[in-house]
Amino acid sequence: MSLFTLFVTAVGLSMDAFAVSVCKGLAMKKLSMKKALIIGLWFGGFQALMPAIGYLLGSRFERYVTAIDHWIAFVLLALIGANMIKEALSGDEGCEANDSVDIKTMLMLAVATSIDALAVGVTYAFLKVAILPAVLFIGVVTFLLSIAGVKAGNVFGIKYKSRAELAGGVILIVMGLKILLEHLGLLAWLPL
Repeated sequence: MSLFTLFVTAVGLSMDAFAVSVCKGLAMKKLSMKKALIIGLWFGGFQALMPAIGYLLGSRFERYVTAIDHWIAFVLLALIGANMIKEALSGDEGCEANDSVDIKTMLMLAVATSIDALAVGVTYAFLKVAILPAVLFIGVVTFLLSIAGVKAGNVFGIKYKSRAELAGGVILIVMGLKILLEHLGLLAWLPL
């Protein structure tokens, strides 16, 4: 997997965390870098942990599904992306004005925003991606985008939340399609 593909996937995966971070920033009367760092660590940590778990699960079943692994990757990424697009277009902003970063709140949010990364980890097992650098990269990208989301939410409000989710969904669908088309030999000429 190329660095560009990994970066685009990491950005797509981090859009849920970014959107929730925007809500957290919106709830802050004054920007707190300590809270922004805590939010970034929770979201970045779980975005790294979940694909690692998915990778371990996928590795156990890899030999049974290698003939259809590209279809599984495509379907999982397309479903995750479609769900993100559906949420973005629903018109329900779903942004609770709560700047709490307590363990219970953050654990719940971190798990909820990283479930899709679990499925991506399964696809990484099928694609034989070097998992340690991949999950570290995804975690760092999510960490940085989460901090940026807190700042954006504090400065701009909820204006960009739906757009971020929409972009993330489209990115994941395109990545799934790319995996499928590459496996079918239809994208061999692309440098991605």
